[in-house]
Amino acid sequence: MDIDIIFKIAAVGIIVTIVCQILKKSDREDMATIVSLAGLIIVLAVVLDMVADLFRSVRGIFDLF
Repeated sequence: MDIDIIFKIAAVGIIVTIVCQILKKSDREDMATIVSLAGLIIVLAVVLDMVADLFRSVRGIFDLF
């Protein structure tokens, strides 16, 4: 696992946190929730891609399917 992926996930988290705080201070909590959900979806997409790569590696190692 590359350290770059961890930095990308952390960067998305920091950006989402800053944007959410700005939106909450300007009384736009509905938009802050949408931004938070979008950040969660982005991180989940990255993690799911990593899990898919893991399963492909395990399948290749054990010669399954």
